[in-house]
Amino acid sequence: MEYQIIELEKHGDERGNLIAIEENKNIPFEIKRVYYMFDTIENVRRGYHAHKELKQLLICVAGSCMIMLDDGKVKEEIVLDRPDKGLILNPGLWREMHDFSEGAVLMVCASEYYDESDYIRDYNDFLEWVKENGR
Repeated sequence: MEYQIIELEKHGDERGNLIAIEENKNIPFEIKRVYYMFDTIENVRRGYHAHKELKQLLICVAGSCMIMLDDGKVKEEIVLDRPDKGLILNPGLWREMHDFSEGAVLMVCASEYYDESDYIRDYNDFLEWVKENGR
């Protein structure tokens, strides 16, 4: 499955901690877009899509959430529960975010600007795309 869990280096002292995210340094791609989800309603799932080309870094900067990943053959659940733990998603993964804790904030850094044509929003279309692209 095309993902990687990374540890982000914390810098801190008695005053608190700081984490820097730097494109092509500790993040293996150029960052063109950053967005975040918050105030997610209990028992709501987000996502329900895959990307054809886009790469992403997901960090739960506050609270926790679960990420279900599916490559068309295998499904895996990843917990994001620390601001120094990142999940890098390569193209071709169906994703669903769920079980957001109270106060959770999920930040996403994306390798490209928003482009609707890069999204696969229907699961059956995703499975067909996986077959067509030899994944």
